[in-house]
Amino acid sequence: MSEGPGPEVVELATKIFGLARQGRTETLVAYVDAGVPADLTNDRGDTLVMLAAYHGHAGTVRALLARGAAPDRINDRGQTPLAGAAFKDEREVIEALLESGADPAAGTPSAVDTARMFARTELLELFGTR
Repeated sequence: MSEGPGPEVVELATKIFGLARQGRTETLVAYVDAGVPADLTNDRGDTLVMLAAYHGHAGTVRALLARGAAPDRINDRGQTPLAGAAFKDEREVIEALLESGADPAAGTPSAVDTARMFARTELLELFGTR
């Protein structure tokens, strides 16, 4: 029976997730470049991209995607980074994710569903739906 990660690992992971939330791109990508997975996932299934996207950090999202992070990784609640960005109406993040191939129909609710819920017709047009 394994015991899980030690306190040092948990502390480092907490720091790295915080960097994504805060949009501290330079420091975050230094960790990724040193070997931290670009798709590192927390205990809720949120990736670094999800956290950066939800908090409106387009530069951080772009840097993580450039390092191989998946634009459509779904968290434990069925959400994608694009749906989170649509919920928060983070246009620059939305554009970065779409440029990297994010699917507006992925997840539950999807980015399309989210745009419909909040009557964001300009996002529906951007996603190619009405």
